[in-house]
Amino acid sequence: MDQLDPRQIVVQMIILVLSIAVHEFGHAFVADKLGDRTPRLQGRVTLNPLVHADPLGTLLIPAMLMITGSKIGFGWGRPVIVNPLAFTRKLRMKTAHLLVAAAGPAMNILFGTLIAVILVVLLRTGVLGVKQFELIRAIHGAIHLNFILAFFNLIPAPPLDGGTVLAGLLPDRFRRAYEEYARYGIFVLMAFMLIPGLGVLYRYPAMRTYEAVLGVLGIY
Repeated sequence: MDQLDPRQIVVQMIILVLSIAVHEFGHAFVADKLGDRTPRLQGRVTLNPLVHADPLGTLLIPAMLMITGSKIGFGWGRPVIVNPLAFTRKLRMKTAHLLVAAAGPAMNILFGTLIAVILVVLLRTGVLGVKQFELIRAIHGAIHLNFILAFFNLIPAPPLDGGTVLAGLLPDRFRRAYEEYARYGIFVLMAFMLIPGLGVLYRYPAMRTYEAVLGVLGIY
């Protein structure tokens, strides 16, 4: 990634903070709906980005990576604490936990799609045009970022959401094997971050989703 100018850094930081807030809100909202009041008691069932931002993972590290022009994009929000024992008994605990985990990436896809719809409205009503090229590019970046966040978090490696989703999908007979694999989840995550070729496994579906959404809306 080329080094950004200060304005681009500010815009991208705002986009990142909002996208992380939406992601964490998804976890909190679904956990709350499934009967776990822990996120609500901690004030996490909200879209307020200040509640979900982690000073280090949401602000400092992403800002430093942008300033230095690093090719490694990385950031996180404050984890939403849940109590699986409080989930509704209408679902198996691992199924409910899967739904909570999947809610974060799902919210990013919904948020990216919503931004795309807003962009279409602004373009077709003439509010945005050629003179607002930089703003339009930033909005496209926000759409793409949310799809990147969604598919990156679905990498089946703890502590990412995809690790919990995988655990929920596996038959019970594979539980012990999964627990053994989960011990090395952080190394799988590091491999995806540091080995360029592996990035295609989440960047490709993110780009195809970006193209599909904009194609359906008639702006791609």
